[in-house]
Amino acid sequence: MGALDLPEPVVRSGAAPPVDAAALETALRERVDGEVRFDAGSRAAYSTDASNFRQTPIGVVVPRTPEAAAEAVAVAREHDAPVLSRGGGTSLAGQCTNAGVVIDWSKYCHRPESVNPDARTCVVQPGIVLDELNRQLAPTGLRYGPEPATHMNCTIGGMIGNNSCGATAQATGKVVDNIARLEVLLYDGTRFWCGETSDEEYAEIERQGDLRATLYRQLRTLRDRYGDEVRRRYPEIPRRVSGYNLDSLLPEHGFDIAGLLVGSESTLVTVLRAELELVPVVKERTLVVLGFPEIAVAADAVPAILPYEPMALEGVDARLVRDERIKHLNPKARAQMPEGNAFLMVQFGGDTLEESDERAHRMLDGLHESEHEAEVAFLDDPAHEEELWQVRESGLGATAHIPGKPDTFEGWEDSAVAPERLGDYLRRLRRLYDEFGYLSDTGPSLYGHFGQGCVHTRIPFDLYSADGVAAYRRFMERAADLVAEFGGSFSGEHGDGQSRGELLPRMFGQKLVDAFGQLKAAFDPLDRMNPGKVVAPYRLDENLRLGGDWAPYAPRDLHFRFPDDGGSFAEAANRCVGVGKCRQLTNKGGSVMCPSYQVTREEEHSTRGRARLLFEMLDGHGDSAIQDGWRSQAVRDALDLCLACKGCKKDCPADVDMATYKAEFLSHHYEGRPWRRPRSDLSMGWLPAVAQAVGRARLGPLVNALTHTPPLSRAAVAVAGVENREVPLFAGRTLQQWFAGRRERYGDGARGSVMLWPDTFTNFFHPHVGQAAVEVLERAGWRVELPSQPLCCGLTWISTGQLAVAERVLSRTVRHLAGHVRAGGLVVGLEPSCTTVFRSDMSELFPGDRDVRRLSAQTVTLAELLTQHSPGYQPPQVPDRSARALAQVHCHQHAVLGWDADRELLGRAGVDAEQLESGCCGLAGNFGFERGHLDVSEACAERVLLPRLRETDPGTVLLADGFSCRTQVHEFDSGGHEAVHLAELLASALPDGAHGSAYGVGAGVRPAPPGRRAQSLALAGVGVSAAAVAAGVTRVLRR
Repeated sequence: MGALDLPEPVVRSGAAPPVDAAALETALRERVDGEVRFDAGSRAAYSTDASNFRQTPIGVVVPRTPEAAAEAVAVAREHDAPVLSRGGGTSLAGQCTNAGVVIDWSKYCHRPESVNPDARTCVVQPGIVLDELNRQLAPTGLRYGPEPATHMNCTIGGMIGNNSCGATAQATGKVVDNIARLEVLLYDGTRFWCGETSDEEYAEIERQGDLRATLYRQLRTLRDRYGDEVRRRYPEIPRRVSGYNLDSLLPEHGFDIAGLLVGSESTLVTVLRAELELVPVVKERTLVVLGFPEIAVAADAVPAILPYEPMALEGVDARLVRDERIKHLNPKARAQMPEGNAFLMVQFGGDTLEESDERAHRMLDGLHESEHEAEVAFLDDPAHEEELWQVRESGLGATAHIPGKPDTFEGWEDSAVAPERLGDYLRRLRRLYDEFGYLSDTGPSLYGHFGQGCVHTRIPFDLYSADGVAAYRRFMERAADLVAEFGGSFSGEHGDGQSRGELLPRMFGQKLVDAFGQLKAAFDPLDRMNPGKVVAPYRLDENLRLGGDWAPYAPRDLHFRFPDDGGSFAEAANRCVGVGKCRQLTNKGGSVMCPSYQVTREEEHSTRGRARLLFEMLDGHGDSAIQDGWRSQAVRDALDLCLACKGCKKDCPADVDMATYKAEFLSHHYEGRPWRRPRSDLSMGWLPAVAQAVGRARLGPLVNALTHTPPLSRAAVAVAGVENREVPLFAGRTLQQWFAGRRERYGDGARGSVMLWPDTFTNFFHPHVGQAAVEVLERAGWRVELPSQPLCCGLTWISTGQLAVAERVLSRTVRHLAGHVRAGGLVVGLEPSCTTVFRSDMSELFPGDRDVRRLSAQTVTLAELLTQHSPGYQPPQVPDRSARALAQVHCHQHAVLGWDADRELLGRAGVDAEQLESGCCGLAGNFGFERGHLDVSEACAERVLLPRLRETDPGTVLLADGFSCRTQVHEFDSGGHEAVHLAELLASALPDGAHGSAYGVGAGVRPAPPGRRAQSLALAGVGVSAAAVAAGVTRVLRR
C-alpha cells in the first residue's frame, strides 16, 4: 500500500471543551478498578509538579492495574476529557500539570512483571520507583542504567515520559537508549506493543489493515518526508532531549516506535508497561574530585577527561557548595573536597578496586601532562564516595531555598551543548545572567552532567511582579537563541513541557515543529493527551504558580512568626519546590520523611501534597479547588495524618516544616469554635496539666488502676476520644518529688550547676530516666538543679494546634528560667521532643525575645553536655554484654538536635551503636493515640522497626531517648525488647550505680501495672462514687 497523507498539525484553539465532571466521575467509579478522586483536596494536591506552573485537574484516578488505567482512558474518551499520566510528579517543565484527568500510577502499579537475566531485560509497570526496581534486580547482578538524582522517588513511567538521564547516563545513555519495547494505548483505544520494527514486521503490521497499520504508515511517511531535515537539524550531542525523537524513526535507528515515544511527555500515548534493557551492576568504583579556579575552567578540562571513559563526570561550582554549607547539608563530604572554586567529580568503575583505581590514575596522569591543572581528592572507599556524591545529588534542593537569599526557579535549568563547547557556553551564559541582573556573588550556581555538556541551574527570576515575569520571558528567549547558536538543546534531560515548548522553533526550525504537530495529530488528533505541552504549547509565562498578579492571603494574626519567610505563611508553604523527596519509600541514612506517605503512598499524605494544599488555600487563585480558607476540611483532612514528626524540617531540601504548618492551621481552623475540636485535643493536649494535678496529689497508682481496669478503661478511652490502646502508667512519685527528697549526692559539682529539665513524660511517667541522668551528671562533676515548681514546654498544646495556650505556658516557663540562662547556665533536656521546643519552636513563636534566644542557645542534650561542655570527661565503659546497641533516634532529635554527639559519647563508652534506618516509630506523641490513627501508627512501626527487633538478639540493647518510641516498642510485639534511654545505659555502667545491668536496664523501676486487687478497689471506688453522685442528684430533684 502507498504512503498516506499526513494529518494537519494539532493547533490549540482556546479553552478546552467543557466536561461534565459529575457524569465523568460517576462513570469512572462504576467502571474503573481503582480510586477515583474528584474531591477538592486531591485536585489541589495534583495541581502542580516541580515546575513554575499550575493547573487544576478535573479529577484523579489511581488505578490498581494497567488494565484499570486503560479503562480510565476509555471512560475519559467517552466524556471528551483530556488525560495525563503521572509518575512521581517531579517534572520541572510543567508536564505533570493540566486541566484533565490525572492518572497516578505510583500507588498500585509498581510491580516488575518479569525478569529475563539472560536477555538482560525486564517488564515493569509504570509506577515502580527506580531504586525499588534496582533493589529487586540486585540478586541478578543487573540494574537499570539511567539514574536521575531523584532515583529514590522517581518512577520508570515518569523517566520514560521525560527521557531521563542522570549522572550514570555518561556510561549507559538516556532512557531512549535503554528501552526494548513499550505497551502503549492511544486515546482512541488502539493498544499494542512497539519497539524497533524490521521491514518484515512492518509488512505484517500493514497486512492487518487496522488502526495501528494506518498509524505506522503515517509514521513511515513522516520519516520519509522529514528524514533529511531531522539529520540536518537535530543536534549531534549526547543530551538532546528537547523535541520528539523523530530520529528514532530513521532506518539507521530501526524505525523504533518505542524510542519515538520516549520523552513524549504523555502527549501521544499512555504507557501501560515497559520492557527495559538492563546493564550489569558495577562492582567497584573510584571517585576523583578535581578542584579548579572557576567553573568555566573546569568545563574546559572535560574534553581531556572523556577519552578515559569515566562512568560519570559531573561539575559543581563553589556557589552550590556554599549553599549546602548555609543549609547544613553534607558537612562530612564538603570537608573532603579539594581546594578550588569549581569541581569535577569523575567516577570510574571496574570488576575490582584495583581496576577502577588504575583507570582513575591513568586519567590523572593524562590530565597532569595536559594544560589543565587541578587540585585532587582521590576516594575509593564506598562510604566516603557516597558522601561526596551527595554534594552533587543535593544540587536542586540545595539551591531551591536559601535563607536570606532571593528565591530561585527552574525554567532554564537543564540546557545542553557539546561537551567540547561547554566552557565557552558557561562564560556566555553567565554574561547573560549579568545582563539581566541575575548574577551576583550569591548565584546562580552552575552544576550538572558536564561530561555530556548538560548544565543545571536555578535562576533568581522575579516571578512575583509583572515586570519580573516580562524579564523572565525575555531571558528565556535570549537563552534559547544562545543555545541554538551553540548547536545545543534547550533541554538536556527534563523535557520541554510548558517551559520550553513555545521556544522549539528557535532550535529546530518551523519545518520540524510542523512535523511535531503532524506526529501529534497522527497519535492524538483530538488533542486530548496532555494538551498544551510540546505541541501547540501554552506560553512559557502562562499558568504560572506565581505571576505578576499573585496576591496571597496574608493573615496578620499568626502565632508562629515564620522569621525565615518574611513573616508570611504563604511564603513558608511555597518553599516546597516539588522535588518529591518526601515520597521516598526508604529511610536511607537515617532520614525520617515522610512516614504517613510511606504507609499510605498517598500524595495528599506526603509533605509535598500537604504543602500544595496549603499553597492552594493561601494563594488566591480563582480556579483553586480550595476556596474556604482556614475552614477548609480538605486541608484539615490532609494534615490529619501528619505525625508532626518534623522529619521534613531536616530531610526536605527546602526545609519545609509541616509540623509547624499543621499547628498554625489547626489553631485557625478551630478558632472561635472550640466545640468542633476532637476530644483528643483536650485529653492529649492538656495532658501536662492533668499530670501535674495527678502528681501533686500523688494519685498515680489510683489513676493507673482506673485506666487499666477493663470496664473503666473502655469508658475512659471513649470519653477521651482516643484509640483503644494501652495507656501509659503514672509513676508513684515524680522526678521532682524524688529530687526534693533525696539525701545522697554523687560528686563535688566542680564543673558548676546545670539545670535538668523535668519534662512531663520524664517527670510523671518515667522518672527513672531522670534519676539515671542525675547520677550520670553528678558523677561527671556537675551540680544538678531542677526547677522549683511545675513547668512545661507547651509541646502537647503546640502539636494539637492550641497555640494561644502554648504561648502562655511557654512565657511562664521562660520567665522562670530567665535568671538561670542570663547567668550563662545550661539547660539539659532528656526528652527530644520537649528539648526541640526550646531549641526551635519557641524561637519561632517569640523571635524577638532575648530570654527565648538565650534559652534556645543554652539548651543541650545529655550527650551534648557530656561531649561538648565537659572537658576531659570519660564516660563509664559499658560491659561487653551490653556493648552492642540499636538506636531508634527520635524524629525531633533527627530533625533539630542531631545524633552526632550521642554517637561520639557511645563510642567513648565502648558501645557499638547502629542507628536504625527505620524512620518514625509511629506513635509520635499524641498522634498514635488520636482516634482513627492506630492503623497508620502501627504500620509505621511494622515497616522496619518492629521486624528488625524481632530478628535481633535479645541481648542487644535498644536505645530510644523518646518516650513515644519507648512506649510504642513496649506496646507492640518487639521480640521481647524494652527500649532504654541513653541516661539509663550510662548509669547502668557506673560503679556502684543504682540502675543495675544494661539488660533491660530500668525495667525494674518503671511503674508496675496495677494488680487485680487494685483494679477491684478502683471498680468499687467508682461504684461508690457513682452511687453518691446519683444520691445527690436525687436529693436535688426531690427539693
